[in-house]
Amino acid sequence: MDGVGFLYLFVLAGVAGYVMIARVPSVLHLSLLSGANFIHGVVLCGAMLALSRADQDIERLVGFLAVALAAANVVGGYLVTDRLLKLFERRVSTQRARRDQLSAGEPVRRDDA
Repeated sequence: MDGVGFLYLFVLAGVAGYVMIARVPSVLHLSLLSGANFIHGVVLCGAMLALSRADQDIERLVGFLAVALAAANVVGGYLVTDRLLKLFERRVSTQRARRDQLSAGEPVRRDDA
């Protein structure tokens, strides 16, 4: 395959990925992100395997870049996932506090609602 074919494949994959992600309901984004983190971990393992079998300097350079970028992607993905989980945790704890307040018969202020 020549350069134009690779460019066509790259653009096609980008458009297909965008269309698929855009149709995912917002409720499922956290699950999708967790699955993507798993896939990036597999990519990291593959990059390390490719680096371990590199013979020439250019192969080592490309392998090192692949490992570094894949590791950054995995760490960033888990940081974002953790941040989203903390966001949901605060929302759940606020809802529990309101429910406990209502079950105790305490009046709910308008600014809390």
